[in-house]
Amino acid sequence: MEKEHQIFGIRAIIEAIQAGATVDKVYIQKEASSELMKDLMKVMKRGNINFSYVPVEKLNRLTPNNHQGAVASISPISFFDLETLIETVLENGKKPLFLILDQISDARNFGAIIRTAECTGVNGIIVQKAGSAPVNGDTVKTSAGAVFNIPICKVEHIKDAIFLLQASGIKTIAATEKTDQNIYDLSLNEPIAIIMGSEDRGVNPSVLKIVDEKAKLPMFGTIGSLNVSVACGAFLYEAVRQRS
Repeated sequence: MEKEHQIFGIRAIIEAIQAGATVDKVYIQKEASSELMKDLMKVMKRGNINFSYVPVEKLNRLTPNNHQGAVASISPISFFDLETLIETVLENGKKPLFLILDQISDARNFGAIIRTAECTGVNGIIVQKAGSAPVNGDTVKTSAGAVFNIPICKVEHIKDAIFLLQASGIKTIAATEKTDQNIYDLSLNEPIAIIMGSEDRGVNPSVLKIVDEKAKLPMFGTIGSLNVSVACGAFLYEAVRQRS
């Protein structure tokens, strides 16, 4: 976590949240139970702030300062409202191309995907608040600064985002090996949102049940899967090819 993108100390984090800072995630020391910590928990829950309990050793690695059992990462960007972004893209007469990341947790993968998405004209990236990689120094560096050029939306639940996209006339396509359909056999020259799954388990089964289409990349080697950022690039550039 970059030092300029973190806040340490319970009171400082409370004040940052109340002031409207874009707090990406808060790391809380396990078994911390002071009255001030209870106040922080209440403020985080009211603000739907993502947090996790960690050993004190992790907090000590994040900062040498007196953290009082709490360190927060502050996003260097502001997040967009999904409904507003969809309306804006549609009103501009664009053929929407959205990207949904279903709990991709590695910051470098996230940054690489953002970079490719910006290069391929993606109108917006959608991530879930819980379980997704933060926008931190690693993300910014790996994205080569693209994180500042593309709208990113944080939502409570991926499925709600999918329902909203579908209601707006945008077809949802999940990248998954659990299908016989090849990505090259699908029409991507229409309003679409591509869904990429997490590094370890792919797209969530409950998400696969509600998408419009499922597609996979052909694999000819002995290894059965690609790195998620590479697979995402292949999907996005097939969309570019069909739209060109």
